[in-house]
Amino acid sequence: MPKKKQPKQPSFKPLSNGVIAGAGDIVEQKIASTIETNFMPYAMSVIMSRAIPEIDGFKPSHRKLLYTMYKMGLLTGARTKSANIVGATMKLNPHGDQAIYDTMVRLSRGYEALLHPYVDSKGNFGKFYSRDMAWAASRYTEAKLDPICNELFKDIDRDTVDFVDNYDNTMKEPTLLPASFPSVLVNANTGIAVGMASNICSFNLKEICETTAALIRDHDHDILSTLPAPDFSGGAQIIYNEEAIREIYETGRGSLKVRSVYAYDKSQNCIDITNIPPTTTIEIIIERIIDLVKSGKIKEISDIRDETGIEGLKITIDLKRGTDPEKLMLKLFKLTTLEDSFSCNFNVLIGGVPMVLGVKDLLDEWIAFRIECIRRRTFFDLNKKKDKLHLLKGLKLILLDIDKAVRIVRETDEEAEVVPNLMIGFGIDKVQAEYVAEIKLRHLNREYILKRTDEIEQLEADIAELEAILGSKARVKTIIVKELKEVAAKYGRERKCPLLHVSEIQTDYNVEEDIPDYPVHLFFTAEGYFKKITPQSLRMSSEQKLKEDDRVVYTTETTNNTDLLFFTNMSQVYKAKVSDFADTKASVFGDYIPAKLSMDEGERAVFVLKTKDYSGYLLFAFENGKVAKVDLKSYETKTNRKKLINAYSDKSPLAGIGYCKEDKEFVITSSAGRMLLLHSGAISLKSTKNTQGVAVMKLKKGHRVMSIEPYTEGRFSKPSRYRTRTLPAAGALPSSEDEATQLSIL
Repeated sequence: MPKKKQPKQPSFKPLSNGVIAGAGDIVEQKIASTIETNFMPYAMSVIMSRAIPEIDGFKPSHRKLLYTMYKMGLLTGARTKSANIVGATMKLNPHGDQAIYDTMVRLSRGYEALLHPYVDSKGNFGKFYSRDMAWAASRYTEAKLDPICNELFKDIDRDTVDFVDNYDNTMKEPTLLPASFPSVLVNANTGIAVGMASNICSFNLKEICETTAALIRDHDHDILSTLPAPDFSGGAQIIYNEEAIREIYETGRGSLKVRSVYAYDKSQNCIDITNIPPTTTIEIIIERIIDLVKSGKIKEISDIRDETGIEGLKITIDLKRGTDPEKLMLKLFKLTTLEDSFSCNFNVLIGGVPMVLGVKDLLDEWIAFRIECIRRRTFFDLNKKKDKLHLLKGLKLILLDIDKAVRIVRETDEEAEVVPNLMIGFGIDKVQAEYVAEIKLRHLNREYILKRTDEIEQLEADIAELEAILGSKARVKTIIVKELKEVAAKYGRERKCPLLHVSEIQTDYNVEEDIPDYPVHLFFTAEGYFKKITPQSLRMSSEQKLKEDDRVVYTTETTNNTDLLFFTNMSQVYKAKVSDFADTKASVFGDYIPAKLSMDEGERAVFVLKTKDYSGYLLFAFENGKVAKVDLKSYETKTNRKKLINAYSDKSPLAGIGYCKEDKEFVITSSAGRMLLLHSGAISLKSTKNTQGVAVMKLKKGHRVMSIEPYTEGRFSKPSRYRTRTLPAAGALPSSEDEATQLSIL
């Protein structure tokens, strides 16, 4: 395949007067080749060296920090100031002290984000469950490595992993850490790269070690039997759905629901929330509950406050008299992040390639990685013992005639000739002779040499054992299983997150059951004001207060539990419920919809529609003469999304929107004054919302469609005048009778 020709890059050379030739010139470049040349290396760098964890469970920033702490001797001894650690880490990670310190905070015991923290911290390290609880500066806090890091750095100095130069080639750093347990699944890890992301949930250490050991013994082991579900440091309840869990285990993708833990204090008539999902914070929960109380959706709460302290997280909700706490919590689980979904995406770098793997495949990759670590460690030990055995065998030969060895050294005139003379005198090689020549004078006695040579038998047995391990994959796996059991026994803890089976809890609570349903009248104006008025209030005063030059364009009768769709001039639709709006009077302007629904700048509602079952059709008439027919079901969503983009086509400006439960006739009017009676049944239904539709009205140059509205019987004296058998059609100018009727209506 021929190599792509890269675009020639402009070269800038300084002239003698200091001016750079070509500076300020505009150089034309193809955007595709420019993106490939400039953006692709950045994207690859983010994926490979920043955001996606590797099989040891760490991103480069984590690994550089922990290795620096290891080299500082922080596995044992006292803690040191965090600022010292940050400064030392910059030799490996030149991305600024704040980024390094932030990384250390997230790995710390004080932050509480990890099931098994890697940093033993002292001082204020914030909390993962609080958005506003800032951690102290690095000069105030102290840290060292947590004892579990012994398992991360175990045998790192025995050639178990590769080392590479740091960014300025002044020191070496490991490419991976030889973790003796599957750390990639034990602690949570999140990263956002370019075009991909990773979100790995945490699992209980004992369960992971047991599952990995079982998988080594039997590759067909059912993982779910020993690893029932993830485990989170926050200790919230996991709503157990076996089908969802299996999907995550098999594909590496999926989501599971996590629910807060609460207790009802009858004496104080309050609810204490002590554990929340890992995807939310105290502030988000409190702010959401306050908004619900203010909007009137929740009326059972009198006060809410954050009582988090030394004992841990605590949100206290004071209840009004007579409130059912169980029912209230079901409502809060539905409306707030007290119950939330954790989305899993097990994207890991395997040999430099990002892969989304299920739990079993991920453990298989870790087992393969650990097998290689054990083999490299064994080979390293084998060579060390062989070298030592070789030296001791030379020493054993000296034992036969110590006096001869002393005489050779004494009778040698030049120091450089000592080693060659020992080699000749005893038939040993240079390495052995060097070793003998370096023996201290006090050790030239029979007792010392006998003690050293007694090690030969043990070394030979050790070498045979190590060679047997290298020759047997089963023995290597046995070593891994043994080490996993030791890690589980030493560092394992019971699950923090209890499991709630779906069949045991009520999850189908309907919030609408608590919303009162009563008849209301709705009014919507051209300027975007909306009113909800009860029949009683409307009977007392029916005169609508409007802004100058404003008018009511939509009015209807419905009930409080009805959905509303507000279509805007920017091809978007905002969904709301009638109950979201407070009851008001005719004597006020009402709610300004762009502000109420947080619309984009310059966005305004052009059409509003009420519905309960999303039945019927919408007709979108565009200024270019096309009309699109879309099923209203297209706007129904299972989730509580409030905003839908691409609600209709933006290829041509919108002239108007029509709605019908069943097919009927609509009047389309053009700027030329022509009118066309269109039966909606003549237009085929489209499956996509943003369809451009079909041509319906022929327009002369400079003219456009002005409006579409339902046809009412009696509007035209001769309706057949405006009907057509074929589309598109030009329509007809109104007759004199119809013009008179139109003027009388106006």
